[in-house]
Amino acid sequence: MPRLAGAACGSLRWTGPELQLDAFLISTGVVALAEVGDKTQLLAFLLAAKFRKPVPIILGILVATLLNHGLAGALGTWITALFSPEVLRWVLGLSFIAMAVWILIPDEIDADDDKLVQFGVFGTTLIAFFLAEMGDKTQIATIALAAQYGSFLWVVAGTTLGMMIANVPAVYLGERIAHRMPVRLVHWIAAAIFAILGVAVLFGIGERFGF
Repeated sequence: MPRLAGAACGSLRWTGPELQLDAFLISTGVVALAEVGDKTQLLAFLLAAKFRKPVPIILGILVATLLNHGLAGALGTWITALFSPEVLRWVLGLSFIAMAVWILIPDEIDADDDKLVQFGVFGTTLIAFFLAEMGDKTQIATIALAAQYGSFLWVVAGTTLGMMIANVPAVYLGERIAHRMPVRLVHWIAAAIFAILGVAVLFGIGERFGF
């Protein structure tokens, strides 16, 4: 049965299975949407076209995401111990709103991301994805979500699943879907979700759902 605990914003909210499910589903949804057209998805298209070996590419994406988002989730969970509930509420609320704006800015892939072929398909994907994800939208989102929910496992599981939902089709279908995705529309939807999360945190709305 769920129990009540102090939320990041200093009020009461539910914890237990309901909050874990909320953390998992929201993390999955917002990262899957944010990843569409993101630099790492562009990298997935590039690697798929270059190597044409989907399985090692997908495994490289999975391992890189688990490592990167694991670090991000740990940092987000640690941040909750650094600030008072009131300060954390403002930091998280403004961070989610900033993410909403950032998602609307188009991404470009660096040319250097395609220069690691000496490590093989899996190694190239692992290194390139890990480096590309450093400081990227979805990594910052993972930090903020982990800090908000205080649920390392469920947030990282959700953000990792979101990355795979966006990138597995990119690897298998490549250019056949690259120019057919409504990237702008998806980004507006993701931005709206982040903006809602930010407002909800700042004003203490939706505490029943963990934000």
